[in-house]
Amino acid sequence: MALSASLFLRQSQSLVMTPQLMQSIQLLQMTHLELVQFIAQEVEKNPLLDFQPNDEPLGAGDLPATGPEPEAASAPESTEGPDSDWYERSDGQLSDSLDANFGTAFSDDAALPKVDAPDLLGQWKSMPGGLSDGMDDYDLDDFVAARPSLRDHLLQQLPFAVTAAHDRMIALSLIDQIDETGYLRADMPELAERIGATVMDLERVLTLLQGFDPPGVFARDLGECLAIQLRQRDRLDPAMAALVKNLDLLARRDFATLKRLCGVDEEDLLDMLAEIRTLDPRPGGAFETGPTETIVADIFVRPSADGWAVELNPETLPRVLVNNAYYAEVQKHGRREEGEQAFLSECLQNANWLTRSLDQRARTIMKVASEIVRQQEAFLHHGVDHLRPLNLKTVADAIKMHESTVSRVTSNKYMLTPRGLFELKYFFSVSIGSAEGGDSHSAEAVRHRIRMLIAQESPDNILSDDDIVESLRSGGVDLARRTVAKYREAMNIPSSVQRRREKRALARSSA
Repeated sequence: MALSASLFLRQSQSLVMTPQLMQSIQLLQMTHLELVQFIAQEVEKNPLLDFQPNDEPLGAGDLPATGPEPEAASAPESTEGPDSDWYERSDGQLSDSLDANFGTAFSDDAALPKVDAPDLLGQWKSMPGGLSDGMDDYDLDDFVAARPSLRDHLLQQLPFAVTAAHDRMIALSLIDQIDETGYLRADMPELAERIGATVMDLERVLTLLQGFDPPGVFARDLGECLAIQLRQRDRLDPAMAALVKNLDLLARRDFATLKRLCGVDEEDLLDMLAEIRTLDPRPGGAFETGPTETIVADIFVRPSADGWAVELNPETLPRVLVNNAYYAEVQKHGRREEGEQAFLSECLQNANWLTRSLDQRARTIMKVASEIVRQQEAFLHHGVDHLRPLNLKTVADAIKMHESTVSRVTSNKYMLTPRGLFELKYFFSVSIGSAEGGDSHSAEAVRHRIRMLIAQESPDNILSDDDIVESLRSGGVDLARRTVAKYREAMNIPSSVQRRREKRALARSSA
């Protein structure tokens, strides 16, 4: 068979990960703050983007839709090739690939659940004691007095305890080395050399500072922190001193060795442990060191006449609009240089892409959240004991998306329910078999049962791991002893022997 060169035409389709597609995928897993920062950057560099105010929670039927492009800009020719208009193609293979790797196509509105979305913000404002119409910009936080910091609190005590100028200079240097928990984080020889003092002078001034309020401040480790507090209570006897010097044994709950080192019997050791529990291991923790960051829910879930209403929180859903009027106005003003036209076309293309991506992000979050609510309806009605086993594949198959898309959506997103605020990943749990051959149990529900069983123990009736296995089996959960031990250790719950000693100590201290 003779070899010869020939020319033929072949048509094929492929999905290419363009920068815009990668950006859309990254938008899915962004938190609220990350999304706001990203949009602010885009608005700053793109003159065709404008913020759209968010006024009310969004249901699935209220998701923002991207507006039509102006006639003058209906077909700006892109220089990027076929990748720039991938979202407008409907030739089958590309759309299927996008569904599998990113989410449902932008035009697929029929699959969205229709959810009632009342004006919750309006209801809150109209409630007695709520915000009035003229007080939307009124923030009570602007009138709250700032709490003193730990450093300010220590500086207020300094003039009464340290009078010599040299000692006060040392004291100020030591105060500057205090961390937010009240511990002294400084190398004494290095600090002494830096300020031109001796280590003996630093130790002498440090002894004075360790008498400051709050008790335990200026300690260099946990043992010294507890010792300072015990000394101020006049309770640092030799037995207590031996106990605080061997906190590693206390952490391992090696009470037999502690009794021998402290020279006390079991009853005295229990009394000492009860007193240790009353001390503060973080003496500076009561002072404000910075603003408290609260978690803002991305999804609201509330009971409704038809079951459960799922709504998107507008505060976590910043929306932008393409300023088509501005683009059309710029187009009217004569001819422009080739670079200006390319820049304007690129801005329009990026703006349209971003609005579509944000719209798709909102729809995808809504679909995933609605399916989670449908799967975990028993949890919403009855609590964590009825949390069903659930994995990413189950949700992905139900909403016809890829598992990676569901994983990105559930990352760092929170849902506010009548049961509390939960991360979306909380609702995903492995399956544990049933003892009677019925429905499987969620691992989180089983862990909750173990916690409840141990919380109901009395000092005279402590459950061993075998007892917990039997109790779970009687409740329909088939679990091995080693699995119970693994769950217990993961929840930082000590063994039955250690719990018996601790509960006796607690009972004695409360008595």
